[in-house]
Amino acid sequence: MVESKAEPPIVEPDWLERNLDKVKVVEVDYDPASAYNIGHIPGSLLIDWKKDLNKYPERDIIDREGFEALMSRLGISNDDLVVLYGDYNNWFAAFAYWVFKIYGHDKVKILNGGRKKWIELGKPLTKEIPQPRPSSYRVARVDLTLRASFLDVLKNLRNPNVVLVDVRSPAEYRGEITAPPEYPNEAAQRGGHIPGAVNIPWAQAVREDGTFKSLDELRALYEGRGVTRDKEVIVYCRIGERAAHTFFVLKELLGYPRIRLYDGSWSEWGNMVGVPIEK
Repeated sequence: MVESKAEPPIVEPDWLERNLDKVKVVEVDYDPASAYNIGHIPGSLLIDWKKDLNKYPERDIIDREGFEALMSRLGISNDDLVVLYGDYNNWFAAFAYWVFKIYGHDKVKILNGGRKKWIELGKPLTKEIPQPRPSSYRVARVDLTLRASFLDVLKNLRNPNVVLVDVRSPAEYRGEITAPPEYPNEAAQRGGHIPGAVNIPWAQAVREDGTFKSLDELRALYEGRGVTRDKEVIVYCRIGERAAHTFFVLKELLGYPRIRLYDGSWSEWGNMVGVPIEK
């Protein structure tokens, strides 16, 4: 279902079940206690989104050295094919995919439908924790063109060649709430959206079972709202995880050539002094 790609960036559950011994499988969770710890795909490693992909005390993603240390601890080598899947909706798997791409690990894919689809199909789960042999991972290149900063967004607010996509819920976009009710509030001082942003919630790109819609459906969804391949696209949400899912759809499934993720998202924009906000 992938646009002009020799190697599709997604794998199906049946394929993964047949190839578990040939790839490195990683579950990426916001809360491992409610997902990985109660059962995971056999052999799968764990990336805890809060602990492993975020750099402290700064609000930032892990740096080059942090990514090297994480991969080495997980026993992942530069040549390994990594299959990522998320707790229940692939948000955090997509965020990890984006980080993998920033640090030049191209052999990475996402499990279509994630944990939800795997369980729905009755595939095996285990509580056994793998004990990988540490590797000596080294980042060969860093690609920061995939990331947009606050200043990148601010300077392009009136640029007709740049389209901003807010992938949050309509209620967040309208400023009625500042976080989904099931997640902790990131303490944004104001609600609303970045001026000019079009609201296309991330979930419109998937079916009820969490698998991606067809290419024709995806093209119609985004092109119908003015998000076209000839423009640069910047996606955002609240903390970057839902926007990473849309980033994956646009870049990897539809092949958009210029797309960036603004991972600062609303938790940054909604707290900045003097920036414009629409409701």
